[in-house]
Amino acid sequence: MHEPVKLAARDSRKLRRAGLIGIAVVVVVVGAGMMTRLFAKQELKSWTAEQAMPTVSVLRPSVDGAQRPLSLPASIEAWSQAPVYARTNGYLKAWYADIGTPVKAGQVLAEIDTPDVDLQVAAATANLATAQAQLRLAETTAQRWGRLVAQDAVSKQDAETKRSDLAVRRAMANAAQADVDRLRTLQSFRRIVAPFDGVVTSRSTDIGALIVSGTAAARPLFTVADAKKMRVYVHVPQNFSADIKAGITATLVLPEYPDRKFQATLLNTSQSLSDTTGSMLVQLVVDNSDGLLKPGAYTQVTFSLPNTGSSVLVPASALMFRPQGMTVAVVDGDGRVRLRVVKIARDFGSKVEIATGLSMNDRIVDSPPDALADGDQVHILDSSGGQSSHANS
Repeated sequence: MHEPVKLAARDSRKLRRAGLIGIAVVVVVVGAGMMTRLFAKQELKSWTAEQAMPTVSVLRPSVDGAQRPLSLPASIEAWSQAPVYARTNGYLKAWYADIGTPVKAGQVLAEIDTPDVDLQVAAATANLATAQAQLRLAETTAQRWGRLVAQDAVSKQDAETKRSDLAVRRAMANAAQADVDRLRTLQSFRRIVAPFDGVVTSRSTDIGALIVSGTAAARPLFTVADAKKMRVYVHVPQNFSADIKAGITATLVLPEYPDRKFQATLLNTSQSLSDTTGSMLVQLVVDNSDGLLKPGAYTQVTFSLPNTGSSVLVPASALMFRPQGMTVAVVDGDGRVRLRVVKIARDFGSKVEIATGLSMNDRIVDSPPDALADGDQVHILDSSGGQSSHANS
């Protein structure tokens, strides 16, 4: 009787043990699955955060050598340029110089037919002859009356009257002579001459054209320019005006001569800043003995300015416009972004000179994303184009 009971109890214990083992196995399997999912979720979260971390390219600020280039637009003008106007009225009889003609000082450019002035000269000459005849008669009369008054034949008052009449006639003769001289001077202006050695750059008249004595508002008959040397005018911004000093040189580049540089020397400056542009007018001189430079041409002037050594250069693409001012993103040793407020000293176009806010040891972000903020963790793009660790310094 006791043996079956013992067997049943033994079987019951085996079943209970097997059940506990099964439960334990289930718990282990479920736990392992939960841990796997938890780890996968954490890994996904880390991967997502890693992917969301921006990748940036960094570079070091640079310092130029002993010289810094400054390129500015400029205009070229002739060393001397004069519009030539008519000084008398008439009709153009002939012209002897066209555009591009080299001329010497005093060379005749054109002749004017002056019929009106010629008639006035003839009339004035006749008036002068009349005045001179009357003067001679007055002189003879005054001398005769002088002898008569010495003989008490006439009164002293009558003699004084004759002497006064002589003075009037002499003044009238002088006035007539001055009028003749004036008209003959006008008559001499029928010949239009070059004011100096140069080249005729414009001609705005032709044979038979009506010529009127010109003023500054009238159109000149010719324009003569001396282009052996050229003046170059450039407006230098205020930031660079202190570096433009006596003895500084510059190079000119023209679109028609892209492979050639012309050397220019500082002539003088306006010593003042324009109210409208805030720039200083600078005048350079350049030799043009080969005649390649043309008055009125556009050119690009490049100055070689001395480097102060107290500032650094960064690409203009590294600048960020923020409410607190111009900033540059710098990556620290932990791979985090630090925004630095900087002060720009000079703008060279593709590069800017930073006066304060950066040092040579800073790693600055080139072309930073607009959303980049202070404290952001970033990946740094290495020189091979791959991503390096953000903790690299």
